[in-house]
Parts: sequence; structure tokens; C-alpha cells
Amino acid sequence: MGYKQELKHPFFVLVWFGVSHTVPFILSNESKCGTCIQNTGGPAVMVWGWVIVACATMLVGLAMAEVCSAHPTSGGPYYWAAMLSEPGNAPLASWITGWFNLLGQVAVTTGISFGCANFLSTVCTFNTSFIPTSRTTMGVYAAILVSQGLINTFGVHLLKYLNNISVWWHAAGTTSLVIAILARAPSHQSAEFVFSTFIDNTGVSGSEGWGTRASHAYVCVIGILMAQYTLTGFDASAHMTEETHNAAMAGSIGIVMAIGVSAVLGWFLILGLLFSIQDLDNTVASSTGQPVAQIFLDTVGNRGAIVLMVIVIGAMYFCGTFSITSNSRMMFAFARDGGIPGHEFFRKVDSKRGTPVRTVWLACLLSFILGLPSLGSAVAFSAATSIATIGLYISYAIPIALRVVYRKRFVRGPFHLGAFSIPIAVAAVTWIAFIAIVFLLPQANPVDSQTLNYAAVAVGIVIIYSVGFWILSARKWFGGPVSQIHVTVDWNELPSLVVIEADGRGEDDLRS
Repeated sequence: MGYKQELKHPFFVLVWFGVSHTVPFILSNESKCGTCIQNTGGPAVMVWGWVIVACATMLVGLAMAEVCSAHPTSGGPYYWAAMLSEPGNAPLASWITGWFNLLGQVAVTTGISFGCANFLSTVCTFNTSFIPTSRTTMGVYAAILVSQGLINTFGVHLLKYLNNISVWWHAAGTTSLVIAILARAPSHQSAEFVFSTFIDNTGVSGSEGWGTRASHAYVCVIGILMAQYTLTGFDASAHMTEETHNAAMAGSIGIVMAIGVSAVLGWFLILGLLFSIQDLDNTVASSTGQPVAQIFLDTVGNRGAIVLMVIVIGAMYFCGTFSITSNSRMMFAFARDGGIPGHEFFRKVDSKRGTPVRTVWLACLLSFILGLPSLGSAVAFSAATSIATIGLYISYAIPIALRVVYRKRFVRGPFHLGAFSIPIAVAAVTWIAFIAIVFLLPQANPVDSQTLNYAAVAVGIVIIYSVGFWILSARKWFGGPVSQIHVTVDWNELPSLVVIEADGRGEDDLRS
């Protein structure tokens, strides 16, 4: 791929399947989004929305896996965009894709680790007089990010073992949790309630919901946010390919397996939680602030709930840790190609540990900053999930779309979709265009400073920054992915008719 091997690579496909399997995994993401989902559509949207989103996301994953197999580098989508564009457009495509991917990566870490802080604050209220505030939760969030940064700095040699633990923690934790709440629940909801009950609690402060003001279809559409956000972050396998054996297949298999396993176990957990609800109104309006925690309390009691909460918190912590791992690799690769301010500083790899320590802490810092609006807005956390979804999926869509438009430039890797390649790619881009619009829409009525969907603001800032910076400055110096291979050539011995080209650059460029 033209890059010097700087990162250590002791990992195999199963290990980094674990990373991609962990980052979007159901225990972490669905649990902390429970309040939103039980207000926007209820059980019916949770159950059937999950199925629809899982199928659509698999199409996106297959299209990405095909491109990843052809171009397995830490840069992931922004590198693919450059390779699949016409040479003259490659730098711009790479630049825009890179900044959207960076935004999404940071927002994913924010969503996961801030959710972990919320759940940790909630479990601390069980059998105690502790009352969490936004400031105490922010302090817990900062401590979690620092600990995850330390693991990625000093414990990189342990990551493959921690990841194996994480895989089993998620799989066994999901199964045990569902069996426990179903077995101990005093009563169970009916199949009619689980599969066909529609709920619209999108109105706040006594206002009517969007179902009345607009339509029930609108509520259903915005209700799929949890499912779509949960099934994201699977580009983690792509960002880890430079540290994985058999990279051209490992990254692709990791992407597809992550979506497939998460989809199946996720639906299993959704059904278990819904069948175990004892009192819907009490669950939604839980004094704990977490509907999932209330389900635990109602089914297995206080002590059992603590155990189940520990399972969920552990899953969230693992997710956040490996999200930072993936995030730091993307930032390192982007800095290596000169794509972020201070790139000469952030492209350095710790020679002793073989890990990009500086981008590890950059990822932690940016994730903390993105979480700060939660101090003043009740919907800032939901906005973070929207930002993660929009940012990442736009960065997925650009290289997939370029693969369709410039199909002759695509050189297939060992993982290929054959005759289904173009139809799947087109379907994937269409779905992404749909969700990119959906997650900019307001989720609560009325819309004010406390209920505004700030995802539109954040995405607008990224568009203005990336496009504006490109026009004013970056177009003059950012050339896209930069080859690091050095070759010694005696130009006098070359035949006069030989023309050397690399990424569209001619002999004069190579001389310089």
C-alpha cells in the first residue's frame, strides 16, 4: 500500500473481529438509548425497526468489506476514497471523507463512554443516598476516558487479550442477562404488546407528540436511531488492518461478522427486555433515569440488578476502550498523510510500544469536548449518537459511491461480491442518503434550546470547516495519501521511452 510498517501487528482476524464486534455491540449502545426508543415508536418500532436496519446495514457492510479487501490500510474510508477517485479529484474526496470519519469516530467514543458514565452514576444510587448531577457524571466521564487512554498507551500489548475477554463478556453477558430477566420476571408482556404496540411520547412539557403534529410514520422513522447507531463503528476492523495478519481478508470478515452477530444477538436482547417489562409507564419514567435499569430492578431485584448493571457497564467500558483504539489509528493514518493540523506531531508512533500514543490522547480529548454540551442540554447525548451515525455513514458512502462511479478504477481484492457488487453498492448509498437526512430531524416537540437536535449544527460545522479550509488552504498542500516507500534510481540508466507513474504523478514529481 506504500506505507512503512510502524504499528505492531500481532493480531488475527478473530481478535479484530472482536473490536469491530465490540464497538457497535448491543449491550452498550441499546441500553443507554432506552429512554429515547421507548418514547419514539415503542416496542413495535424497536422490534421491526431493528430488523429493517440490520438488513440495510448488512448491505453497507458488504459494500465496505469489498473495498476494504482491495485497500487494507489504517486510513480506511478516506484512503479508499482517494484510491477510487480520478487522480485530480482524489485529494478532495480523501479530505472530505477523512473529516467526516474523524467526526463520527469521536462521536462514537463520546456516546459509548458517556453512556458508561451515566450507567455507573445510576448504579451508585442503588441502596445509597447518592444523587448524580450533570457535573458529577461529567467527572466520571472524564475519569473513564483517562483510564481508557492509559490502557491504550501502556497496555497495548494486552489489547488482544482484553479484546478476547470483551468478545466473551458481550456474548455470555447478553445471553445470561436475557435468561435472568425472563426467568425471574413476575409476569411477561404479551406477544401483541411486543410486536405491535406503538407509542408516541415525543412531546415534552405537555406538548403533543410528533405523531399528532406530523404523522406516526415520522415517529417510526426517527425511532430507528438506536438501531442504526448501535449497528455502526464496524469500520474498526478496517482501521486495524495494518496490525492484522492476512489483512486483505481479515478486515472484510471482521466487518461482515460484526454486523451479523450484533444483529442476531441484538434482536434477542430487544425481545428479552420487552417481554420482561412489568409496568411500561413506570419503566419509561423510571426514577433511575434508565429504563433498562428499571427493568432489571423489577425482574431480579436490587442485588440482581446490580450484577446485571455491572455486566452492562463492563460491556460499555470495553466498547469505549476499543473505540479509542480504532479512533487513534484513524487519526494517526490521517496525520501520516498530512490531513489534520499538527500532523507532524500526531503522526509519531511510540517506538517502544508500537502505538500512536499522541492520537490516543487526542481522541480522548476530543471525545470529552464533544460531551461537554450535555451539561446544558438534555438532548446533547442524543445529538452525539446522531453525529456518530451521520459522520461515519457519510464517510462510508463516499468511497462506496466512488466505487460505482469509477468502477474501472476498482481492482478487486480476495473478498468480492461478484455480480452483486454494483447493486449492493447502489442500495448501500441510497440507504445512507436516507438516514443522513433522518438523523438531522428534531426528535422532540416543541423544538427549543433544550430539545434542538444539535447534530445538524455539528455536521454543518464540519462541512463548513472541511470545505472552507480546503478552499482557503488545504487544496494547496494536501495531496491525499502519501507514499512512504523510498526507491533509489539511477536516472541515466533508464531507457529514454520509459514513463514512470505513481498515483497519477509523472517522472518530474518522482525526481523531486
